[in-house]
Amino acid sequence: MAEEFLDKGAKACVRTPSTKRRGAFTTETATWGSTTNAVLDLRDHLLTARVTLVVIEATSDYWKPFHYVLSEGLNVILVNARQVKNLPGRKTDVPDAAWLAQLGAHDLVRPSFVPPGPVREPRDFTRARTTATRERSRVVQRLEKLLEDTGIKLSAVASDIMGVSGRAMLEALISGEADPQVLADLAKRKLRNKIPELTEALTGRFREHHAFLTRLHLNQYDQLTSMIDQFSGRAEEAMAPFRDALDLLDTIPGINQATAEVIVAETGGDMTRFATAKHLASWAGLCPGHHESAGRTKNTKVRPGNPYLKGALGLAAFSAVRTKDTCLQARYKRLTARRGPLRALVAVEHSIITAIWHMLEGAMDAVIAGEVKTLAVWRPSPALVDHPVRRIAARLPGTMLDASSPQARLTAVPPTTRRARNLGALDRRRGQGRKTVRSWARGWRQYTASRRLAGPGDARSGRSRTRAC
Repeated sequence: MAEEFLDKGAKACVRTPSTKRRGAFTTETATWGSTTNAVLDLRDHLLTARVTLVVIEATSDYWKPFHYVLSEGLNVILVNARQVKNLPGRKTDVPDAAWLAQLGAHDLVRPSFVPPGPVREPRDFTRARTTATRERSRVVQRLEKLLEDTGIKLSAVASDIMGVSGRAMLEALISGEADPQVLADLAKRKLRNKIPELTEALTGRFREHHAFLTRLHLNQYDQLTSMIDQFSGRAEEAMAPFRDALDLLDTIPGINQATAEVIVAETGGDMTRFATAKHLASWAGLCPGHHESAGRTKNTKVRPGNPYLKGALGLAAFSAVRTKDTCLQARYKRLTARRGPLRALVAVEHSIITAIWHMLEGAMDAVIAGEVKTLAVWRPSPALVDHPVRRIAARLPGTMLDASSPQARLTAVPPTTRRARNLGALDRRRGQGRKTVRSWARGWRQYTASRRLAGPGDARSGRSRTRAC
């Protein structure tokens, strides 16, 4: 059975073996409502027809009531609409439902990941918190745009206009204070070193209607802040069963408690659903795509993935590359010079998601987190020590394998040793560069010598070397 969703219902196609001809199938397509009672009637109808597999196309959020109700008594899989596209020219609801039923009958669909019920609850809280946080950032941008209309350049001096100092200045502006010197004197702590710049920036044309709009923006900002705090409290309560995983992820550079909650809520915290770390990275949209035609690779941008997970990993990567003495920062600096900052940042995200898979999968008890001197201990079975540990050691910058102990240990390489390795690689690159320069110079000398021997007007020179006085 397959379902194609509409705004007010769903097209359900039931594919059953034919009783008249062997190897043939009959299809029956009908429209069902999207209310809970209608979905319950659909489930009873499918159970009566002895349907063994239900294929649902993921269309916005319309699939959720059908999936949650039908999955209680049937084998239901959710498929990505991008992966089950039909041929162009046949895009209607009835053929789409029949097409999904045919693909499901021949096992040609790949089920999408749907987290279980205990994970969906904290995921709703974390997603709502992310939406509220983004909306709060937009409110700050609208407030900054309003200040630009008044000629006040507070954001040019203060890094955060909603900080303690900025908030005090805005409240004073709303109350009717217009003296720039008095407003600048409200600065706190380090911002007091910029009182002359603040005095210059707070000179503007702040009118009564500006005060009215500013008050509305500040009230909306406070309301969103209260919502975010409530979402965080409920998410923390719902994440109680995953406390060990959250504490473990918090050791990765760049990941804080809120980011760890988003990662666990979006992945489910169960890494058995992903065969390897590469499968998790591909699902998260951190692997380059493949678009090759006629032997040429055209577009290799990363594939679309979970937007909430990618956003959290992006924030973690931004923080990790600014954390000193970490392998993630070293990887970013090494790749930035060769591939650019954007590609290097995606590579750091890929390293973080790989470490997350190993930590939550249980193969690695600890990873390099914090200073370079921190140890990462790998404890596999003795038969697997020789190969996987060396592979992990090769992928973690600034580490080397110490196999002398009974438990293989990834030890941080001293800075002097790493510097010697880097200088050796640099010398090799310089040697290749000198060889290229010498070859180019030799060819240029031969070319100029041939031109001198050819003389003016020679056919080999191509044109006369004389010119009129």
